[in-house]
Amino acid sequence: MKARIPQAIGNGLMRKVQEMQEKLGAAQAVVESTEFSASAGGGAVSVTLKGNHEVTAVSISPEVVDPEDIEMLQDLLIAAFNEATQKAEDAMHAAVESAKGGVSIPGL
Repeated sequence: MKARIPQAIGNGLMRKVQEMQEKLGAAQAVVESTEFSASAGGGAVSVTLKGNHEVTAVSISPEVVDPEDIEMLQDLLIAAFNEATQKAEDAMHAAVESAKGGVSIPGL
């Protein structure tokens, strides 16, 4: 036996779903174009990336460029990149939650 949803309710529900999809798309576009920066080593290394994880800038202070200790520089770059990526992920999550308006949607 199939449940029947009155057409007026079904149309209203579809309209709400479409509005939510538009809000989600707009929120995602905003976050993807936003730049997130993070630094490591007291600002010796910084990374800037967009919300879509495209790296737009890397800055390295000359005093951390030591040919005898490349591993430290690599670690600083990794730390800065990971922090900037986490900022972008957190912003995307917040934008999706805001666009959903408190509605629980499995998989999002």
